[in-house]
Amino acid sequence: MLRLNNIMLCYLPEKGRVISARARVILLVSFVLLVITGCDSRKEELLEFGGSAPDFATVDMSGNALKLSAMQGSPVILRFFVPNCKYCRADTKIFNEYYGKYSSKGLNIIYINTDPNPEEARKFVKDLGIIFPVILDHDKTIARLYRVKTVPQTIVLDPKHTIIGAILGGVSEAELDALLLQYINP
Repeated sequence: MLRLNNIMLCYLPEKGRVISARARVILLVSFVLLVITGCDSRKEELLEFGGSAPDFATVDMSGNALKLSAMQGSPVILRFFVPNCKYCRADTKIFNEYYGKYSSKGLNIIYINTDPNPEEARKFVKDLGIIFPVILDHDKTIARLYRVKTVPQTIVLDPKHTIIGAILGGVSEAELDALLLQYINP
């Protein structure tokens, strides 16, 4: 260690370089952060196709209790959205029509709003005439359960609530048919 004009320096003989005290502090802080974040002994369970969907219980925007496990035996579409998303707005008509066509055969669709502004979500629901349950997930509890970081995202569950599909972005009727018709038109 050298002191030069009140600056503490550290000499790295193997590199032939001198590092200032400030650089050492930055390196130390970086190292500590890496150890804290990189060495967490808890393993986060990954969601995988063929894996079980995490259960959740909440209340929808109409005040009705909603629990995913209560829908066991029926296919479920979970659609994570925000009201100002053009893709969410564009394909909601497809979800409304799909629900209208197959809800009598057990299909459930749940829209999950991850935006913190409930008024925007209410306006979205009203403007688009959504006919299935909508959840306000303002603290993103459900989104974290499903590892959703980007919206829109659609998670598709079979009647046993096994994850059979995940679609990022807009959704077409053909995509829904490919994933779900075998369960709603047996």
